[in-house]
Amino acid sequence: MSANFENNRPIESKSDLIEALAQGGKPQSEWRIGTEHEKFGFRLADHGPLHYESDGPSVRKMLEGMARFDWEIVAEDGKPVALKRNGGSVTLEPGGQFELSGAPLETLHQTCAEVNRHLKEVRTVADEIGAGFLGLGFSPKWSLEDTPLMPKARYKIMRDYMPRVGALGHQMMFRSCTVQANLDFADEADMVKKLRVALALQPVATALFANSPFADGKPNGFLSYRSHIWTDTDAARTGTLPFAFEDGFGFEQYVDWALDAPMYLVVRDGRLINAAGESFRDFLDGKLPQLPGQRPNIGDWETHLSTLFPEVRLKTFLEMRGADSGPWCRLCALPAFWVGLLYNSASLDAAWDLVKDWTAEERETMRMEAARTALKTPFRGRTLQDIAKQALDISRQGLSRRERLNAHGENESLFLDEIQEIADSGVTPAETLLDSYYREWGEDVDPVFEKLAY
Repeated sequence: MSANFENNRPIESKSDLIEALAQGGKPQSEWRIGTEHEKFGFRLADHGPLHYESDGPSVRKMLEGMARFDWEIVAEDGKPVALKRNGGSVTLEPGGQFELSGAPLETLHQTCAEVNRHLKEVRTVADEIGAGFLGLGFSPKWSLEDTPLMPKARYKIMRDYMPRVGALGHQMMFRSCTVQANLDFADEADMVKKLRVALALQPVATALFANSPFADGKPNGFLSYRSHIWTDTDAARTGTLPFAFEDGFGFEQYVDWALDAPMYLVVRDGRLINAAGESFRDFLDGKLPQLPGQRPNIGDWETHLSTLFPEVRLKTFLEMRGADSGPWCRLCALPAFWVGLLYNSASLDAAWDLVKDWTAEERETMRMEAARTALKTPFRGRTLQDIAKQALDISRQGLSRRERLNAHGENESLFLDEIQEIADSGVTPAETLLDSYYREWGEDVDPVFEKLAY
């Protein structure tokens, strides 16, 4: 699942950028599954956020404590900011959210085992220092002002730039958590089909995984507030990519879009150069004001691609970005949903048949409304719940056809059971939390720190 770019290779023309993406194509036997998820660290004593350094529990103590499990510490300016091990990593999001970026693995059974091992390690260290971790799509209690900034230079650049391009960028950076799946493609045609299916069905994932109904200690009016935040973060680098459904779409058209999306930064000799708002197209022509006369290398392109945030992101693989984070069982369900849809040709065909006549307006409306009404979102006389059931049936068939069995002889479709119950009932995780908030918790969000703690 690695980008495999030769970072220092100079870019001679746009065709080099197209070729860099095309390098991701691989035979089906080499397709892998990468799962990423974020979670909020908090102090057990008062449910406040973990600061980077503190006399009590802290982010730094978590990173240093986890090094005992054969993780290699990665530092920036002498401060631990990440961990690496066997193709996977633990990194920090701007507000201290812990992110596991899993290694590329062959089966969902392996992916779920990886998640379980990671959460066990996190829990071991957290228990020792008086911390906990929460599986939720948005921080339920502490304010933006109470949320710390992690000591990574790129986050300072993003923090300063975000208010120029949207109203909710800081909320995204500091207070949201997601789970995503990273999947491979065979060639350009396969990429196009998978990207279109995935873009169209991201609102289904948003609805099934909706798990962010609280903010600032009370309901926020949404079921997936995390998803809503992306609608007003930065229109130039987010969204549903309607051009991806136009005739002739391929690697070149995605490159053109990425070239016109504003930059954040350039890395030179380990130093971050603020290029926020500048054009990578100008950089390609040697006209970047911060580096006059210099042209980018492939590493600069990879950095730029990582700062684009559409609902499905293309690198040398595809990233599914539409779901709220949640408890461990749903961390395994998200990659299962997409693997079942995209990694079997018959299921991919069926999924394309489901979405191919949807209009750009319908797709965008579904995306916007799913954040508020989730599975109850209307669509062509039906609801998103009906679409979710269809998509899950297709996914389950795809997983069954893969015939990847665990030690008990069970195929990967078992990982869909958690979200199948959500689709069948029409009741999202967020609605379950809201019901508890009003009926059991006395309109107090603090019990969520126990209910959804790992």
